[in-house]
Amino acid sequence: MGYKFVCMDLVDSARKSIKEVNIEEVKNKLDTGHDFILLDIRTESEWAKGHIGGAKYIDRGVLEFHVEAQIPEKSAEVILYCAGGVRSALSVQTLEKMGYTNVASMLEGTNGWEAAGYPMID
Repeated sequence: MGYKFVCMDLVDSARKSIKEVNIEEVKNKLDTGHDFILLDIRTESEWAKGHIGGAKYIDRGVLEFHVEAQIPEKSAEVILYCAGGVRSALSVQTLEKMGYTNVASMLEGTNGWEAAGYPMID
């Protein structure tokens, strides 16, 4: 079995046990000033090309090492996003193992966000 198949098995397994939210839910939370943390976990070069306004940034590669410094309250509502929802789904599972209790992954990530016509900022 190839790497891609193993990875997708991991993602499918993660998605069965985590909370996911759609793009419209995130947009509504941002528009209404809902108190939550939007966390971009893409690479630094992806972040630099454009990200969702109001988002915090931690590269997925160092998430476990930096998240507690940026988000010390483990009960805080945190919505993670990446480009397509794969890295964020796996990262939600990781944060739950670290004791975070109110985390979710944004379905479709920035690809879906931009396809919906929502703005990105530099």
